[in-house]
Amino acid sequence: MRFPIQKSDAEWQAQLADMGAEPGAFQVTRQAATERPFTGKYARHWADGSYHCICCGNKLFDADTKFDAHCGWPSFSLAVPGAITEITDRSHGMTRVETVCSQCGAHLGHVFDDGPAPTGLRYCMNSASLNFKAT
Repeated sequence: MRFPIQKSDAEWQAQLADMGAEPGAFQVTRQAATERPFTGKYARHWADGSYHCICCGNKLFDADTKFDAHCGWPSFSLAVPGAITEITDRSHGMTRVETVCSQCGAHLGHVFDDGPAPTGLRYCMNSASLNFKAT
């Protein structure tokens, strides 16, 4: 799948290092790794603002859609329209829906249908794939 923003692995690594992204950000965003639960900087973060793709700055979520799913990862009930692309993920012997940034293809996490009303969705994201901007 092609995305509007394309860079080499070396370019992504250098960019993430230059911006002080947390360790593991390259593995999470470019290699679809998953951070350990309850370890990400946004798992217990509740400030007003918005969450953006750490790789390209694309706005993904408003803070008022974040909720505590008690799963160990930042969880959101609603994404910014058009910000996320969903891909069927059949890895690890199960079928899930992977979420990636629609602009650069960065792996963000997965979306599940066990979230709160009104959407019923739980966007379970890796903190390492996010950058928070306060309002």
